[in-house]
Amino acid sequence: MPHAVSMPATGLKALILCGPGSSFPTFTANPDENPKALLPIANRPMVWYPLDFCYRTGITDITLICPPSAAEAITTALNTNPFLTGLPHPRPDLLAPRDLDQNTGTAEILRLPEVREIVSSNFVVLPCDLICELGGDKLLQAWMVKAASLPDLLGDGAPPHSNGGLSVWYETKAANPVKGEETDFVATTPMPQSMVPTSKDSLLQNLSHLAYSMPTDSLNDLIEAKKSFPIRHGLLRKHPRLKMRTTYRDAHIYILPKWIMDFVQENDRLETIGEDVIGWWAKATWQTGLGEKLGMMKVLEGRADTSRKGGDAEDDNSSPEGGRLSSPSRSPGRYDSSPPADSHKRQSDGLIAKPATTIVPPILAYIHPPQPDAPLLRRVDTAPLLLAISLQLAKLPSIEETGPEAASPFAHTRKVAYPDGVKPRTTITRPDCLIADNVMVDEKTSIKESVVGANCQIKEGAKLFQCLLMDGVVVGKGCKLTRCILGKRSEVGEGSTLTNCEVQENLLVEPRTEDKDNKLMSSSGMEASEQEIQDFDDGSLEDAGDSVLLG
Repeated sequence: MPHAVSMPATGLKALILCGPGSSFPTFTANPDENPKALLPIANRPMVWYPLDFCYRTGITDITLICPPSAAEAITTALNTNPFLTGLPHPRPDLLAPRDLDQNTGTAEILRLPEVREIVSSNFVVLPCDLICELGGDKLLQAWMVKAASLPDLLGDGAPPHSNGGLSVWYETKAANPVKGEETDFVATTPMPQSMVPTSKDSLLQNLSHLAYSMPTDSLNDLIEAKKSFPIRHGLLRKHPRLKMRTTYRDAHIYILPKWIMDFVQENDRLETIGEDVIGWWAKATWQTGLGEKLGMMKVLEGRADTSRKGGDAEDDNSSPEGGRLSSPSRSPGRYDSSPPADSHKRQSDGLIAKPATTIVPPILAYIHPPQPDAPLLRRVDTAPLLLAISLQLAKLPSIEETGPEAASPFAHTRKVAYPDGVKPRTTITRPDCLIADNVMVDEKTSIKESVVGANCQIKEGAKLFQCLLMDGVVVGKGCKLTRCILGKRSEVGEGSTLTNCEVQENLLVEPRTEDKDNKLMSSSGMEASEQEIQDFDDGSLEDAGDSVLLG
Protein backbone atom coordinates (compact mmCIF):
# COMPACT_ATOMS: atom_id res chain seq x y z
CA MET A 1 0.00 0.00 0.00
CA PRO A 2 1.25 3.56 -0.68
CA HIS A 3 1.05 4.57 2.96
CA ALA A 4 3.51 1.87 3.96
CA VAL A 5 6.46 3.61 2.30
CA SER A 6 9.27 3.84 4.85
CA MET A 7 10.34 7.36 5.80
CA PRO A 8 13.23 8.42 8.04
CA ALA A 9 12.15 8.98 11.64
CA THR A 10 11.58 12.65 12.46
CA GLY A 11 11.91 12.60 16.24
CA LEU A 12 8.59 14.44 16.56
CA LYS A 13 5.61 13.36 18.60
CA ALA A 14 2.15 13.36 16.97
CA LEU A 15 -1.05 13.97 18.92
CA ILE A 16 -4.28 13.13 17.09
CA LEU A 17 -7.32 14.63 18.83
CA CYS A 18 -10.38 12.39 18.59
CA GLY A 19 -13.36 14.53 19.51
CA PRO A 20 -16.91 13.47 20.36
CA GLY A 21 -18.48 14.29 16.97
CA SER A 22 -21.06 16.91 17.90
CA SER A 23 -21.36 17.87 14.22
CA PHE A 24 -22.58 14.37 13.27
CA PRO A 25 -25.68 13.94 15.47
CA THR A 26 -27.29 11.47 13.06
CA PHE A 27 -24.35 9.07 13.21
CA THR A 28 -22.86 9.66 16.67
CA ALA A 29 -26.01 9.72 18.79
CA ASN A 30 -24.16 7.21 20.98
CA PRO A 31 -20.57 8.56 20.88
CA ASP A 32 -19.33 5.85 23.24
CA GLU A 33 -20.11 3.12 20.71
CA ASN A 34 -19.80 5.19 17.53
CA PRO A 35 -17.25 7.97 18.12
CA LYS A 36 -16.58 10.41 15.34
CA ALA A 37 -13.04 9.06 14.79
CA LEU A 38 -14.50 5.77 13.51
CA LEU A 39 -17.02 7.20 11.02
CA PRO A 40 -16.14 5.92 7.55
CA ILE A 41 -14.76 8.22 4.86
CA ALA A 42 -14.69 6.32 1.56
CA ASN A 43 -14.95 3.04 3.52
CA ARG A 44 -11.99 3.73 5.82
CA PRO A 45 -12.32 4.82 9.47
CA MET A 46 -11.87 8.58 9.71
CA VAL A 47 -8.86 8.28 12.03
CA TRP A 48 -7.04 6.16 9.44
CA TYR A 49 -6.31 9.27 7.37
CA PRO A 50 -4.31 11.30 9.94
CA LEU A 51 -2.55 8.09 11.01
CA ASP A 52 -1.59 7.43 7.40
CA PHE A 53 -0.39 11.06 7.13
CA CYS A 54 1.91 10.53 10.12
CA TYR A 55 3.45 7.33 8.76
CA ARG A 56 3.99 8.92 5.34
CA THR A 57 5.67 11.84 7.11
CA GLY A 58 8.03 9.60 9.06
CA ILE A 59 6.34 10.14 12.43
CA THR A 60 5.91 6.86 14.26
CA ASP A 61 5.53 8.15 17.83
CA ILE A 62 1.76 8.68 17.64
CA THR A 63 -0.83 9.04 20.38
CA LEU A 64 -4.58 9.19 19.87
CA ILE A 65 -6.29 11.28 22.56
CA CYS A 66 -9.98 10.67 23.28
CA PRO A 67 -12.51 10.94 26.12
CA PRO A 68 -12.46 7.90 28.45
CA SER A 69 -15.97 6.91 27.32
CA ALA A 70 -14.77 6.37 23.73
CA ALA A 71 -11.58 4.47 24.61
CA GLU A 72 -13.11 0.98 24.41
CA ALA A 73 -14.63 1.49 20.95
CA ILE A 74 -11.43 2.99 19.51
CA THR A 75 -9.26 0.28 21.09
CA THR A 76 -11.46 -2.40 19.58
CA ALA A 77 -11.22 -0.77 16.16
CA LEU A 78 -7.42 -0.50 16.39
CA ASN A 79 -7.27 -4.24 17.10
CA THR A 80 -9.86 -5.48 14.61
CA ASN A 81 -10.51 -3.05 11.75
CA PRO A 82 -8.52 -4.30 8.74
CA PHE A 83 -7.51 -0.79 7.63
CA LEU A 84 -6.20 0.11 11.09
CA THR A 85 -4.49 -3.22 11.73
CA GLY A 86 -2.86 -2.91 8.29
CA LEU A 87 -1.01 0.28 9.20
CA PRO A 88 2.78 0.02 9.68
CA HIS A 89 4.43 -0.61 13.02
CA PRO A 90 4.90 0.71 15.64
CA ARG A 91 1.20 0.93 16.41
CA PRO A 92 -0.25 4.18 17.78
CA ASP A 93 -0.90 4.57 21.48
CA LEU A 94 -4.29 5.52 22.88
CA LEU A 95 -4.57 7.99 25.75
CA ALA A 96 -7.87 8.72 27.50
CA PRO A 97 -7.11 11.32 30.22
CA ARG A 98 -9.37 11.09 33.22
CA ASP A 99 -10.46 14.75 33.11
CA LEU A 100 -11.02 14.92 29.35
CA ASP A 101 -14.67 15.30 28.37
CA GLN A 102 -16.77 16.69 25.55
CA ASN A 103 -16.25 20.28 26.70
CA THR A 104 -12.45 20.22 26.92
CA GLY A 105 -10.81 22.66 24.52
CA THR A 106 -7.82 21.66 22.41
CA ALA A 107 -5.42 23.92 24.33
CA GLU A 108 -6.83 22.66 27.61
CA ILE A 109 -5.91 19.14 26.50
CA LEU A 110 -2.25 20.20 26.47
CA ARG A 111 -2.54 21.13 30.16
CA LEU A 112 -3.74 17.70 31.24
CA PRO A 113 -1.03 15.92 33.31
CA GLU A 114 -1.25 12.73 31.23
CA VAL A 115 -0.60 14.71 28.04
CA ARG A 116 2.22 16.82 29.49
CA GLU A 117 3.92 13.63 30.58
CA ILE A 118 4.16 12.21 27.05
CA VAL A 119 5.27 15.39 25.22
CA SER A 120 9.02 15.78 25.68
CA SER A 121 10.01 17.22 22.30
CA ASN A 122 8.70 19.28 19.40
CA PHE A 123 5.35 17.86 18.38
CA VAL A 124 2.57 17.85 15.79
CA VAL A 125 -1.14 18.22 16.56
CA LEU A 126 -3.71 16.85 14.11
CA PRO A 127 -7.51 16.49 14.13
CA CYS A 128 -9.03 13.06 13.59
CA ASP A 129 -11.05 14.41 10.64
CA LEU A 130 -8.03 15.41 8.51
CA ILE A 131 -7.74 14.31 4.88
CA CYS A 132 -4.28 15.32 3.65
CA GLU A 133 -2.81 13.91 0.46
CA LEU A 134 0.11 16.35 0.76
CA GLY A 135 3.37 14.82 1.94
CA GLY A 136 3.98 15.81 5.55
CA ASP A 137 7.72 15.39 5.06
CA LYS A 138 7.67 18.49 2.86
CA LEU A 139 5.87 20.44 5.58
CA LEU A 140 8.51 19.40 8.10
CA GLN A 141 11.28 20.41 5.74
CA ALA A 142 9.69 23.84 5.25
CA TRP A 143 9.32 24.25 9.03
CA MET A 144 12.92 23.28 9.69
CA VAL A 145 14.23 25.66 7.03
CA LYS A 146 12.16 28.71 7.99
CA ALA A 147 11.00 28.37 11.61
CA ALA A 148 13.18 25.92 13.50
CA SER A 149 16.25 26.84 15.52
CA LEU A 150 19.30 24.63 14.95
CA PRO A 151 20.41 24.78 18.60
CA ASP A 152 17.02 23.60 19.77
CA LEU A 153 16.83 20.91 17.10
CA LEU A 154 20.12 19.64 18.51
CA GLY A 155 18.49 19.56 21.92
CA ASP A 156 21.00 21.37 24.12
CA GLY A 157 18.15 22.23 26.51
CA ALA A 158 19.32 25.75 27.33
CA PRO A 159 17.06 28.80 26.87
CA PRO A 160 16.09 30.76 24.89
CA HIS A 161 13.87 28.17 23.24
CA SER A 162 13.58 29.79 19.86
CA ASN A 163 11.86 27.20 17.67
CA GLY A 164 8.94 28.67 15.78
CA GLY A 165 5.79 26.96 14.59
CA LEU A 166 3.81 26.25 11.45
CA SER A 167 0.08 26.07 10.74
CA VAL A 168 -1.69 24.97 7.56
CA TRP A 169 -4.57 26.64 5.68
CA TYR A 170 -6.56 25.65 2.60
CA GLU A 171 -9.04 27.31 0.24
CA THR A 172 -12.67 26.22 0.73
CA LYS A 173 -14.04 27.81 -2.44
CA ALA A 174 -11.75 25.97 -4.86
CA ALA A 175 -12.57 22.62 -6.48
CA ASN A 176 -15.61 20.82 -5.02
CA PRO A 177 -16.83 23.59 -2.66
CA VAL A 178 -19.33 22.50 -0.01
CA LYS A 179 -22.11 24.92 0.87
CA GLY A 180 -21.96 26.17 4.44
CA GLU A 181 -18.39 25.04 5.13
CA GLU A 182 -16.78 27.04 7.93
CA THR A 183 -13.97 29.46 7.11
CA ASP A 184 -11.40 31.44 9.06
CA PHE A 185 -10.01 34.93 8.71
CA VAL A 186 -6.26 34.83 8.19
CA ALA A 187 -3.83 37.69 7.58
CA THR A 188 -0.29 36.95 6.43
CA THR A 189 2.82 38.87 5.49
CA PRO A 190 5.29 37.73 2.84
CA MET A 191 8.57 36.13 3.80
CA PRO A 192 11.86 37.56 2.50
CA GLN A 193 12.69 36.13 -0.90
CA SER A 194 15.45 33.57 -0.88
CA MET A 195 18.50 34.15 -3.05
CA VAL A 196 18.71 30.39 -3.61
CA PRO A 197 16.26 28.95 -6.19
CA THR A 198 13.80 26.45 -4.72
CA SER A 199 12.78 23.19 -6.35
CA LYS A 200 9.39 22.89 -8.01
CA ASP A 201 8.04 20.53 -5.35
CA SER A 202 9.19 22.73 -2.45
CA LEU A 203 6.53 24.27 -0.22
CA LEU A 204 8.65 27.30 0.65
CA GLN A 205 6.98 29.43 -2.00
CA ASN A 206 3.64 28.95 -0.21
CA LEU A 207 4.92 30.00 3.23
CA SER A 208 4.08 33.32 4.88
CA HIS A 209 4.40 34.88 8.31
CA LEU A 210 1.12 34.61 10.19
CA ALA A 211 -0.01 37.97 11.60
CA TYR A 212 -3.64 37.42 12.52
CA SER A 213 -6.14 34.55 12.60
CA MET A 214 -9.63 33.95 13.93
CA PRO A 215 -12.84 32.19 12.80
CA THR A 216 -14.73 34.22 10.21
CA ASP A 217 -17.91 33.99 12.31
CA SER A 218 -16.07 35.62 15.22
CA LEU A 219 -14.77 38.33 12.90
CA ASN A 220 -18.28 39.02 11.60
CA ASP A 221 -19.61 39.28 15.16
CA LEU A 222 -16.79 41.66 16.03
CA ILE A 223 -17.46 43.85 13.00
CA GLU A 224 -21.16 43.93 13.84
CA ALA A 225 -20.46 44.93 17.44
CA LYS A 226 -17.88 47.58 16.53
CA LYS A 227 -19.59 48.74 13.32
CA SER A 228 -16.16 48.67 11.72
CA PHE A 229 -13.20 46.42 11.04
CA PRO A 230 -10.92 46.88 14.06
CA ILE A 231 -7.26 46.40 13.25
CA ARG A 232 -4.27 47.97 14.93
CA HIS A 233 -2.38 50.72 13.16
CA GLY A 234 0.81 49.16 14.46
CA LEU A 235 0.18 46.03 12.42
CA LEU A 236 -0.28 48.02 9.23
CA ARG A 237 2.75 50.17 9.91
CA LYS A 238 4.90 47.12 10.50
CA HIS A 239 3.43 45.06 7.65
CA PRO A 240 2.14 47.28 4.84
CA ARG A 241 1.99 44.24 2.56
CA LEU A 242 -0.62 42.47 4.65
CA LYS A 243 -2.71 39.89 2.77
CA MET A 244 -6.13 39.06 4.20
CA ARG A 245 -8.14 35.95 3.32
CA THR A 246 -11.70 35.08 4.30
CA THR A 247 -12.38 31.94 2.25
CA TYR A 248 -9.59 29.83 3.71
CA ARG A 249 -9.82 27.40 6.60
CA ASP A 250 -7.42 26.32 9.31
CA ALA A 251 -6.64 22.66 8.65
CA HIS A 252 -5.68 22.22 12.33
CA ILE A 253 -2.27 20.85 11.32
CA TYR A 254 0.16 22.41 13.77
CA ILE A 255 3.91 21.83 14.04
CA LEU A 256 4.70 23.17 17.49
CA PRO A 257 7.85 23.62 19.58
CA LYS A 258 8.13 22.04 23.00
CA TRP A 259 7.97 25.43 24.75
CA ILE A 260 4.32 25.78 23.72
CA MET A 261 3.46 23.21 26.42
CA ASP A 262 4.82 25.56 29.08
CA PHE A 263 3.19 28.59 27.45
CA VAL A 264 -0.22 26.91 27.59
CA GLN A 265 0.42 25.83 31.17
CA GLU A 266 1.18 29.45 32.11
CA ASN A 267 -2.12 30.69 30.63
CA ASP A 268 -5.24 28.85 31.70
CA ARG A 269 -7.37 31.19 29.59
CA LEU A 270 -6.04 29.62 26.42
CA GLU A 271 -8.87 27.27 25.48
CA THR A 272 -8.24 26.29 21.86
CA ILE A 273 -5.04 25.86 19.92
CA GLY A 274 -6.25 27.46 16.69
CA GLU A 275 -8.03 30.57 17.93
CA ASP A 276 -6.19 31.20 21.19
CA VAL A 277 -2.65 29.76 21.06
CA ILE A 278 -1.96 30.38 17.37
CA GLY A 279 -4.00 33.58 17.23
CA TRP A 280 -2.29 35.25 20.19
CA TRP A 281 1.14 33.95 19.22
CA ALA A 282 0.72 35.59 15.80
CA LYS A 283 -0.18 38.93 17.42
CA ALA A 284 2.77 38.69 19.81
CA THR A 285 5.20 38.70 16.87
CA TRP A 286 4.30 42.31 16.03
CA GLN A 287 2.41 43.85 18.99
CA THR A 288 4.82 45.47 21.42
CA GLY A 289 4.65 44.07 24.95
CA LEU A 290 2.12 41.35 24.19
CA GLY A 291 4.66 38.55 24.57
CA GLU A 292 5.52 39.81 28.07
CA LYS A 293 1.86 40.18 29.08
CA LEU A 294 1.06 36.66 27.94
CA GLY A 295 4.05 35.22 29.83
CA MET A 296 5.56 34.09 26.54
CA MET A 297 8.90 35.80 27.07
CA LYS A 298 9.20 34.26 30.52
CA VAL A 299 8.71 30.81 29.00
CA LEU A 300 11.15 31.49 26.17
CA GLU A 301 13.79 32.60 28.66
CA GLY A 302 13.25 29.54 30.80
CA ARG A 303 11.84 31.47 33.77
CA ALA A 304 8.29 30.07 33.72
CA ASP A 305 6.78 28.41 36.77
CA THR A 306 5.09 25.55 34.94
CA SER A 307 3.73 24.07 38.13
CA ARG A 308 1.07 26.75 38.38
CA LYS A 309 -1.88 27.81 36.26
CA GLY A 310 -3.02 31.33 35.52
CA GLY A 311 -2.23 33.71 32.73
CA ASP A 312 -0.30 36.94 32.72
CA ALA A 313 -2.89 38.56 30.49
CA GLU A 314 -5.25 41.16 31.93
CA ASP A 315 -8.53 40.12 33.51
CA ASP A 316 -10.76 41.83 30.97
CA ASN A 317 -12.33 38.96 29.02
CA SER A 318 -13.04 40.88 25.81
CA SER A 319 -10.54 41.93 23.22
CA PRO A 320 -10.77 44.82 20.76
CA GLU A 321 -9.59 42.24 18.23
CA GLY A 322 -12.18 39.60 19.10
CA GLY A 323 -10.17 37.06 21.08
CA ARG A 324 -11.22 35.55 24.39
CA LEU A 325 -8.21 37.07 26.15
CA SER A 326 -7.91 40.76 26.80
CA SER A 327 -5.59 42.85 24.71
CA PRO A 328 -2.70 43.55 27.05
CA SER A 329 -1.60 46.70 25.26
CA ARG A 330 -3.89 49.53 24.16
CA SER A 331 -1.20 51.48 22.37
CA PRO A 332 -0.37 50.75 18.72
CA GLY A 333 2.15 47.92 18.73
CA ARG A 334 5.30 47.26 16.78
CA TYR A 335 7.47 44.19 16.46
CA ASP A 336 10.90 44.56 14.98
CA SER A 337 11.71 41.32 13.21
CA SER A 338 15.22 42.45 12.37
CA PRO A 339 18.03 40.97 14.49
CA PRO A 340 18.87 42.82 17.73
CA ALA A 341 21.76 45.25 17.53
CA ASP A 342 24.07 42.94 19.47
CA SER A 343 22.96 39.73 17.79
CA HIS A 344 26.23 39.63 15.84
CA LYS A 345 28.00 38.78 19.09
CA ARG A 346 28.15 35.02 18.83
CA GLN A 347 30.12 32.28 20.37
CA SER A 348 32.62 30.54 18.11
CA ASP A 349 30.26 27.69 17.42
CA GLY A 350 28.95 29.31 14.22
CA LEU A 351 25.53 28.10 13.08
CA ILE A 352 24.49 26.73 16.45
CA ALA A 353 25.03 30.05 18.25
CA LYS A 354 21.94 31.62 19.79
CA PRO A 355 20.93 35.29 19.62
CA ALA A 356 21.90 37.36 22.64
CA THR A 357 18.37 38.77 22.94
CA THR A 358 15.20 36.71 23.24
CA ILE A 359 12.59 37.49 20.58
CA VAL A 360 9.21 35.95 19.81
CA PRO A 361 9.85 33.09 17.36
CA PRO A 362 7.92 33.15 14.09
CA ILE A 363 4.63 31.38 13.51
CA LEU A 364 4.35 30.52 9.83
CA ALA A 365 1.34 29.81 7.66
CA TYR A 366 1.48 27.32 4.81
CA ILE A 367 -1.25 28.43 2.37
CA HIS A 368 -2.21 25.39 0.32
CA PRO A 369 -2.57 26.26 -3.38
CA PRO A 370 -6.16 26.11 -4.68
CA GLN A 371 -5.36 24.61 -8.09
CA PRO A 372 -7.58 21.67 -9.08
CA ASP A 373 -4.54 19.39 -9.45
CA ALA A 374 -3.15 20.24 -6.00
CA PRO A 375 -3.06 17.40 -3.43
CA LEU A 376 -6.33 16.98 -1.54
CA LEU A 377 -6.42 18.78 1.81
CA ARG A 378 -9.67 19.13 3.74
CA ARG A 379 -11.24 18.62 7.12
CA VAL A 380 -14.35 16.44 7.22
CA ASP A 381 -16.35 17.64 10.19
CA THR A 382 -19.92 17.86 8.83
CA ALA A 383 -22.22 15.42 7.07
CA PRO A 384 -22.15 17.34 3.73
CA LEU A 385 -18.34 17.20 3.81
CA LEU A 386 -18.44 13.51 4.73
CA LEU A 387 -20.51 12.81 1.63
CA ALA A 388 -18.62 15.16 -0.71
CA ILE A 389 -15.12 13.98 0.22
CA SER A 390 -16.14 10.30 0.19
CA LEU A 391 -17.51 10.72 -3.33
CA GLN A 392 -14.36 12.58 -4.38
CA LEU A 393 -12.13 9.81 -3.05
CA ALA A 394 -14.29 7.20 -4.79
CA LYS A 395 -13.17 8.67 -8.12
CA LEU A 396 -9.51 7.89 -7.45
CA PRO A 397 -8.18 5.12 -9.71
CA SER A 398 -7.56 1.91 -7.79
CA ILE A 399 -4.14 0.41 -7.14
CA GLU A 400 -5.19 -2.44 -9.42
CA GLU A 401 -5.58 0.11 -12.25
CA THR A 402 -2.50 2.29 -11.74
CA GLY A 403 -0.02 0.15 -9.81
CA PRO A 404 1.21 0.95 -6.27
CA GLU A 405 3.83 3.49 -7.33
CA ALA A 406 1.43 5.79 -9.21
CA ALA A 407 -1.58 5.37 -6.93
CA SER A 408 -2.82 8.00 -4.53
CA PRO A 409 -2.16 7.18 -0.85
CA PHE A 410 -5.96 7.03 -0.51
CA ALA A 411 -6.57 4.63 -3.39
CA HIS A 412 -8.23 1.29 -2.62
CA THR A 413 -6.92 -2.00 -4.00
CA ARG A 414 -10.02 -2.50 -6.16
CA LYS A 415 -13.10 -0.44 -6.99
CA VAL A 416 -15.36 -3.44 -6.38
CA ALA A 417 -13.78 -5.50 -3.62
CA TYR A 418 -16.09 -8.52 -4.02
CA PRO A 419 -17.17 -8.88 -7.67
CA ASP A 420 -18.85 -12.24 -6.98
CA GLY A 421 -21.46 -10.43 -4.90
CA VAL A 422 -22.68 -8.40 -7.90
CA LYS A 423 -25.43 -10.19 -9.84
CA PRO A 424 -25.78 -9.89 -13.64
CA ARG A 425 -27.87 -7.11 -15.19
CA THR A 426 -26.68 -4.42 -12.79
CA THR A 427 -25.23 -0.98 -13.49
CA ILE A 428 -22.24 0.17 -11.43
CA THR A 429 -20.21 3.12 -12.76
CA ARG A 430 -16.83 1.89 -11.56
CA PRO A 431 -14.82 5.08 -12.28
CA ASP A 432 -16.82 7.00 -9.64
CA CYS A 433 -17.97 4.22 -7.29
CA LEU A 434 -16.40 2.32 -4.42
CA ILE A 435 -17.95 -1.00 -3.33
CA ALA A 436 -16.49 -2.63 -0.20
CA ASP A 437 -16.06 -6.29 0.68
CA ASN A 438 -18.96 -8.73 1.04
CA VAL A 439 -21.52 -6.42 -0.61
CA MET A 440 -24.47 -8.18 -2.25
CA VAL A 441 -26.02 -6.38 -5.23
CA ASP A 442 -29.15 -7.86 -6.80
CA GLU A 443 -30.24 -7.64 -10.44
CA LYS A 444 -31.68 -4.54 -12.13
CA THR A 445 -29.95 -2.22 -9.65
CA SER A 446 -28.17 1.01 -10.54
CA ILE A 447 -25.30 2.44 -8.46
CA LYS A 448 -23.73 5.68 -9.70
CA GLU A 449 -21.23 8.01 -7.97
CA SER A 450 -21.66 6.21 -4.65
CA VAL A 451 -19.70 4.60 -1.82
CA VAL A 452 -21.05 1.34 -0.37
CA GLY A 453 -19.63 -0.03 2.88
CA ALA A 454 -18.86 -3.63 3.79
CA ASN A 455 -21.64 -6.20 4.26
CA CYS A 456 -24.34 -4.08 2.63
CA GLN A 457 -27.29 -5.48 0.66
CA ILE A 458 -28.72 -3.64 -2.34
CA LYS A 459 -31.91 -5.40 -3.39
CA GLU A 460 -33.49 -5.75 -6.81
CA GLY A 461 -34.35 -2.61 -8.72
CA ALA A 462 -32.81 -0.19 -6.21
CA LYS A 463 -31.22 2.99 -7.58
CA LEU A 464 -28.43 4.87 -5.77
CA PHE A 465 -27.02 8.19 -6.96
CA GLN A 466 -24.36 10.15 -5.00
CA CYS A 467 -24.95 8.16 -1.81
CA LEU A 468 -22.78 7.00 1.07
CA LEU A 469 -23.72 3.74 2.76
CA MET A 470 -21.91 2.74 5.95
CA ASP A 471 -21.33 -0.90 6.92
CA GLY A 472 -24.23 -3.34 7.08
CA VAL A 473 -26.89 -1.19 5.36
CA VAL A 474 -29.86 -2.84 3.67
CA VAL A 475 -31.57 -1.01 0.78
CA GLY A 476 -34.94 -2.51 -0.05
CA LYS A 477 -36.36 -3.53 -3.39
CA GLY A 478 -37.15 -0.66 -5.74
CA CYS A 479 -35.79 2.11 -3.49
CA LYS A 480 -34.56 5.37 -5.03
CA LEU A 481 -31.88 7.17 -3.00
CA THR A 482 -30.25 10.44 -4.07
CA ARG A 483 -27.50 12.26 -2.13
CA CYS A 484 -28.19 10.30 1.05
CA ILE A 485 -25.99 9.08 3.90
CA LEU A 486 -27.12 5.85 5.59
CA GLY A 487 -25.71 4.99 9.01
CA LYS A 488 -24.37 1.58 10.04
CA ARG A 489 -26.84 -1.31 9.94
CA SER A 490 -29.76 0.93 8.95
CA GLU A 491 -32.46 -0.41 6.62
CA VAL A 492 -34.54 1.41 4.04
CA GLY A 493 -37.83 -0.33 3.41
CA GLU A 494 -39.06 -1.46 0.01
CA GLY A 495 -40.19 1.21 -2.46
CA SER A 496 -38.88 4.19 -0.46
CA THR A 497 -37.70 7.42 -2.11
CA LEU A 498 -35.22 9.56 -0.16
CA THR A 499 -33.42 12.69 -1.34
CA ASN A 500 -30.77 14.60 0.62
CA CYS A 501 -31.49 12.56 3.75
CA GLU A 502 -29.41 11.19 6.62
CA VAL A 503 -30.47 7.94 8.26
CA GLN A 504 -29.36 7.13 11.80
CA GLU A 505 -27.47 3.91 12.51
CA ASN A 506 -29.67 0.86 13.26
CA LEU A 507 -32.80 2.71 12.12
CA LEU A 508 -35.54 1.04 10.06
CA VAL A 509 -37.15 3.33 7.50
CA GLU A 510 -40.68 2.09 6.86
CA PRO A 511 -41.47 0.76 3.36
CA ARG A 512 -42.66 3.30 0.76
CA THR A 513 -41.38 6.23 2.77
CA GLU A 514 -40.92 9.45 0.79
CA ASP A 515 -38.74 12.13 2.36
CA LYS A 516 -36.45 14.97 1.35
CA ASP A 517 -33.89 17.21 3.10
CA ASN A 518 -34.30 15.48 6.45
CA LYS A 519 -32.45 13.67 9.21
CA LEU A 520 -34.23 10.41 9.96
CA MET A 521 -33.61 9.51 13.58
CA SER A 522 -35.30 7.49 16.31
CA SER A 523 -36.94 9.40 19.14
CA SER A 524 -34.14 8.33 21.50
CA GLY A 525 -31.59 9.57 18.99
CA MET A 526 -33.38 12.92 18.83
CA GLU A 527 -33.23 13.28 22.58
CA ALA A 528 -29.54 12.39 22.69
CA SER A 529 -28.74 14.94 20.00
CA GLU A 530 -30.71 17.69 21.74
CA GLN A 531 -28.69 16.96 24.85
CA GLU A 532 -25.51 17.22 22.77
CA ILE A 533 -26.54 20.69 21.69
CA GLN A 534 -26.59 21.72 25.36
CA ASP A 535 -23.42 19.86 26.29
CA PHE A 536 -21.02 20.83 23.50
CA ASP A 537 -19.66 24.33 24.00
CA ASP A 538 -17.42 26.27 21.65
CA GLY A 539 -13.92 24.82 21.78
CA SER A 540 -14.88 21.21 22.47
CA LEU A 541 -11.89 19.26 21.17
CA GLU A 542 -11.48 19.84 17.44
CA ASP A 543 -15.26 20.26 16.87
CA ALA A 544 -15.41 23.88 18.07
CA GLY A 545 -18.08 25.91 16.33
CA ASP A 546 -19.93 23.01 14.67
CA SER A 547 -23.69 23.47 14.39
CA VAL A 548 -26.30 20.76 14.92
CA LEU A 549 -29.53 20.83 12.89
CA LEU A 550 -32.29 18.29 13.38
CA GLY A 551 -34.91 17.54 10.77
